[in-house]
Amino acid sequence: MNPDKKKQAIALRYDPKNQDSPKVTAKGRGLVAEEIVQRAKEHQIPIQEDPTLVTLLSQLEINQTIPPELYEVVAEVFAFIYRIDRNL
Repeated sequence: MNPDKKKQAIALRYDPKNQDSPKVTAKGRGLVAEEIVQRAKEHQIPIQEDPTLVTLLSQLEINQTIPPELYEVVAEVFAFIYRIDRNL
């Protein structure tokens, strides 16, 4: 398998009471990505698949906050999660 084609995953966390913007809490490829997704499922954390967003976010370091130029795209992810939570 081409290493560039390995599954990738990024985990974000946002606490509006304590943070100005979301931050990357985990990231990985291959087995690490699978573990991130598995843990999210175990904890019933919504998962959104967006390869373009993952590519952009994978350039950030763990614990790095999302830069302003990605706010709009990341806001769409959080809106998706909010809609899911409302339907539960």
